[in-house]
Amino acid sequence: MSVPKPKGFVTLISVLILGAVGVAIVVSLIQLGLGSSRTSFAAEQSLSARGLADACAELALERIRSNPSYVGTLSPLVGTGDCTYTVTDTGGVTRSIAAEATVGTITRRVHVVVSAVSPISLASWQEVAN
Repeated sequence: MSVPKPKGFVTLISVLILGAVGVAIVVSLIQLGLGSSRTSFAAEQSLSARGLADACAELALERIRSNPSYVGTLSPLVGTGDCTYTVTDTGGVTRSIAAEATVGTITRRVHVVVSAVSPISLASWQEVAN
């Protein structure tokens, strides 16, 4: 005697396997989308922080223009992040400006070398690491 096979067993197993594969694909797509959103947000914050660091350095240059003997540190209120600049006298009419800006979790820094203060002349303007 043979045991009768339940009808629809193969169909049920096939549906379950296809459902599991479908769920795995959907979960992968959601994770890819979230990763892409995080990357895009970090890139946006990075661009904003760089712009803010440049604006902060511009404020330092304006301070030097209005007071050629200025040296010191200031944290002006600019934009939506935090910004700090330090002006250092590097001898004679030269100055060094270190500007740092943070937007969210991203920090960007620029270093400006002023070769003359009246009129202001720049020797370099570059982004720097820590």
